[in-house]
Amino acid sequence: MVFDTLLKLIGDEPIFESSLLLAGNINPKIVRIQLTRWVNSGKLYQLRRGLYSVAPPYQKARPHPFLIANHMQRASYVSMQSALAFYGLIPETVNITTSVCAGRPERLETPLGIFEFRHIKSSLLAGYKLTDLGGQRAFIATPEKALLDLIYLQPGSESPQYLQELRLQNLERLDPDELLKRSDGFDSPKMRAAVKGISQFIIDGKSEYEEL
Repeated sequence: MVFDTLLKLIGDEPIFESSLLLAGNINPKIVRIQLTRWVNSGKLYQLRRGLYSVAPPYQKARPHPFLIANHMQRASYVSMQSALAFYGLIPETVNITTSVCAGRPERLETPLGIFEFRHIKSSLLAGYKLTDLGGQRAFIATPEKALLDLIYLQPGSESPQYLQELRLQNLERLDPDELLKRSDGFDSPKMRAAVKGISQFIIDGKSEYEEL
């Protein structure tokens, strides 16, 4: 297969899996050799085993980190600080894309960024939605679930001090009722107590915002 044929096969897709090239009577070993050559020549990025992206100047669109994260681990969604920054709820720029998943935790460094996966129980894989990223789409936690995932997985994050350090902003984007509803799914006294504190934090923050 020549490289132009690959570009036609993947079309406008920003990332692709090697299985796309194995349809029909194809020798998988030859496909793997060719992919390795294209990676070594700088035409492709290998994101993980079996997952690739076309490199500049051949790529039609740079894949969004959230889209890559969804493909890195199936049954995962972007959450925690990455989602909170996406919604403008924290002021910091987040350089690592963090997702939660029911699979094993891992950290992957790729030519297109660093990706971290945190493990949670499969029963907690909820509270996310397919979100438009300007022509690409990815599963991202809702603002409330992103905050709850962070509290659940980050030691000490339920404390008022940690919430202050987060410097939460745009608090009108958080729904206290949704936080309380979602916290029930964790079935944890710690989470319920934390949500009560967060809800008051949101109410106080909104009051201060309205007075400005």
